[in-house]
Amino acid sequence: MTEKACAGRNPARDLEEVLSLLGDVPVVDPGDPSRDSVSDLIEEYCGLAVSRDHEPTPPCTIHHLACTGGSLISKVVAALPGVVLLSEIDPLSTMELAREKPRFAPTDVILALKQAARPVPERIVVNTFLASIGTMNASLGTLGHRLVIRDHAHSHFYTMVEPDSRPTLRELLLPMAARLRSVVTIRHPLDSFGALKLNLWKEDFHPFNLEEYCIRFQKFIRRYEDVPLVRYEDFVASPAIVLEEICDILNLPFDVSALGMIGNIRMTGDSGRTGSTIKKRPRRDLPDEIEIQRSSRPYRDICARFGYEP
Repeated sequence: MTEKACAGRNPARDLEEVLSLLGDVPVVDPGDPSRDSVSDLIEEYCGLAVSRDHEPTPPCTIHHLACTGGSLISKVVAALPGVVLLSEIDPLSTMELAREKPRFAPTDVILALKQAARPVPERIVVNTFLASIGTMNASLGTLGHRLVIRDHAHSHFYTMVEPDSRPTLRELLLPMAARLRSVVTIRHPLDSFGALKLNLWKEDFHPFNLEEYCIRFQKFIRRYEDVPLVRYEDFVASPAIVLEEICDILNLPFDVSALGMIGNIRMTGDSGRTGSTIKKRPRRDLPDEIEIQRSSRPYRDICARFGYEP
């Protein structure tokens, strides 16, 4: 904009016009003496002033591995009244960094921090994440909404990073939310590993076989030993009953109509078989090399523990 054009602008009027375009937001006279600055107006609009005196309900978390039906379950949770669900979150994930050049993501400040020319300590990444979640949860609470965070546990347990070398998403959140409610969902390891193989995700961990998959599965379960667990197979067999159980675990409002809304929910990680009906699906044909690996001890231990037919 030229200097002449700028000279003819009225900043107060411009702010009023911008706010009016945002929707049903009350336009406040910028000349009001009760206003110390424009920042006061922005603070009020964002709801930050209210959140300081409001102790919000802690967020909830859902944890599952890739190709275990987690997207289906998360879609139903996202359709519950007042729920705002963040899909596939892991601030310590390194998967998005495995690129030849920095990825364009203008709304992702954490990724921008990781991609900065000067490396920063991991604790700064974690503190940035916790601060954003805290502000988000408090602000959503003023609207009567509940924040649910869907973990991207695959980043933690099925990449070339040693799982025991870093905290889980839940462990990161516990210091800011001691009353954090969480649930773990699992699926038969033969089905989930078979889906990984069909999706050609074998570059994520080595050796890429059923035994190694189950060893990492066991590490995942050990880190969430104290968290209530739900089987995907039970959910598709009795969706309403298991959804009510999940709502009770997470202290979310149960609404059976959410089961019929999955076709309207868009979500990252939706890599499985599509469809708007919740039902048991036949097992896909598995390669011969997977069939041979069924004798693996870790695989059979998982099946015995969680009631799966090996």
